[in-house]
Amino acid sequence: MTEQPTNFLGLGPPLSDYARARVALLPIPYDATASYRAGTRHGPASIIEASQQVEWFDEELGREFHRCGIATLEPVPTVVAGPEAMHRAIYRRARRVIRDGKFLIGVGGEHGITSALIRATAQRHRRLSVLQIDAHTDLRDTYQGSGYSHACVMRRSLDYVNRITAVGIRSMSLEEHRFVKKAAAAASGYSITVVEASDCRRDSEWIERALTGLGETVYVTIDIDGFDPAYAPGTGTPEPGGLDWFQVTSLLRRVAGEKRIVGADLVEVLPLPGQAITEFLAARLIYKLIAYIESARRSA
Repeated sequence: MTEQPTNFLGLGPPLSDYARARVALLPIPYDATASYRAGTRHGPASIIEASQQVEWFDEELGREFHRCGIATLEPVPTVVAGPEAMHRAIYRRARRVIRDGKFLIGVGGEHGITSALIRATAQRHRRLSVLQIDAHTDLRDTYQGSGYSHACVMRRSLDYVNRITAVGIRSMSLEEHRFVKKAAAAASGYSITVVEASDCRRDSEWIERALTGLGETVYVTIDIDGFDPAYAPGTGTPEPGGLDWFQVTSLLRRVAGEKRIVGADLVEVLPLPGQAITEFLAARLIYKLIAYIESARRSA
């Protein structure tokens, strides 16, 4: 694998070398199915640039975690044949990295990239469950003529997993509402737990609910619009009433400590001119997730 000249956290060799790194960061600058504001294709580069200002020392955990090795890979080129063809290209690239034994973190780009990453991860890790941090359920069967739209990504992911916990939800269509209700039936074959953003404010047991909805092996997908736009304004479809930094990091720390996280992505960062609030939050969150996973691994 070839590294980018600019690496996550500004790491140089040997910490950025693919052969020795435990973590591989895969930029996917794709936003062809964006339905409101386009521009998330610029998200991966902006996150990597912002990450060079992130301190390696984690003040919460009291350690540095970059020494696990983080390789920044070449971006996945956009496939112009359409969203389904792009899905296959992402899947093939992710499968190679996972087969090499790396912990893969996809960096988008739009949320439509996630089903391909989950597909590749589920082939390596059976009985995979998914933690989705998001404003939207993304459970439409098709949207704007495509089943591989960002609005359908969790529906497509159900082709590869049968257990999803979605946290931070505050917007869904009637179709999605009915699908979630149907999934609650024992015969559906799916387990979909929805923890709405309002639950995270009024229910002291919301993290326990999220944990109960997950299996022992977890893939984490973070749509940056899961955060309130006050904290992450740079996104394609901002929704009011979202999560804050401490809610998200508290959840991720518990999941990393009590489950086994085996893959992740962060998507939907749309850089805004003149400020870098959202991309810096995203960069910090990626490193924070790595820190939680590495801390749990060292404690095991």
